[in-house]
Amino acid sequence: MLKKSILNFLIVPCSVVYLICLGILSDSKVNALPGQSTEEVGTWIKANSTLRPSRGERFLIQKTDTAAQRFTFQASVLPPGKVGFTKDRSRIRTERIAMYDAINGITAQRLQESLRVIYGLDIYQDFNRAQVIYEYPNESAINNARLAKTPIREALQGELRVGDRYAYWVEVAQPKEGKAFTGQMTVLLKSDLDKLEAELRNR
Repeated sequence: MLKKSILNFLIVPCSVVYLICLGILSDSKVNALPGQSTEEVGTWIKANSTLRPSRGERFLIQKTDTAAQRFTFQASVLPPGKVGFTKDRSRIRTERIAMYDAINGITAQRLQESLRVIYGLDIYQDFNRAQVIYEYPNESAINNARLAKTPIREALQGELRVGDRYAYWVEVAQPKEGKAFTGQMTVLLKSDLDKLEAELRNR
């Protein structure tokens, strides 16, 4: 079992709400985000009281409360989506929060709360004000997934948003019945949005 920490509040939704009510999260300030250097982001991750990387962890942070509950944070020099070549490996372009919870389930709201816990109020508000530019799946994608007998693809529900500062990709694997157990929230550079949108539309 992990020691009790703020990270555990990402796994237990009511605890996140409790922290927000106390006002603890409103004081947090973002020191590193996509677009900044790997050195700046690495220093921010190391000092972040929520992420608290273990020895040997730098840009990939993994936490496990039980076999049924996992949390991952990853900062990458690559744009989101299909892996490609990038010349500039000194700048972070994507930061991704991924959660798995077979006990309580995952919702888009929980992912938003995780965004606020990690980044603070400014980024949370940028996300809330952001314009939704693409949502999936549409009816055609659902029918294609059923014909191809790919229930995982059929279950993926997501959206792309563009805010004043960043773009955001939210995705939850929601089955036809029952809870969603996995989901992810990605903060990305607005310059990488067109690539990601094209890939999502064509997958």
